[in-house]
Amino acid sequence: QVQLVESGGGSVPSGGSLRLSCATSGYTYSGNTMAWFRQAPGKEREGVAAIYSGGVTAYSDSVKGRFTISQDNAKRTVYLQMNSLKPEDTAMYYCAATAGVRLGEWENKYAYDFWGQGTQVTVSS
Repeated sequence: QVQLVESGGGSVPSGGSLRLSCATSGYTYSGNTMAWFRQAPGKEREGVAAIYSGGVTAYSDSVKGRFTISQDNAKRTVYLQMNSLKPEDTAMYYCAATAGVRLGEWENKYAYDFWGQGTQVTVSS
């Protein structure tokens, strides 16, 4: 059974930092793409960052330069370091996995096979 379990969310003031973790199990971790998405109330789920099996990373324009995605293959865990947080970053953050998605198409949420339950991030002004 494939499981993606997010943790690390919380409430921080504007300018603060958080590190999200996504622990995977029951999943062929290597050779796949992992990503973080987020969804604010009343809005579509949007891609935040992705990391391909070769280590190539991609970011949405709204978080570029502030967020960093990384992975620890030994721990089968993906991280999202979020710095300089803004109130508009407030959302439920989801980890997602797919066997393959083309470079440049990582933001397509329909390309992902597995999802976690999400972790809430709230940034106060």
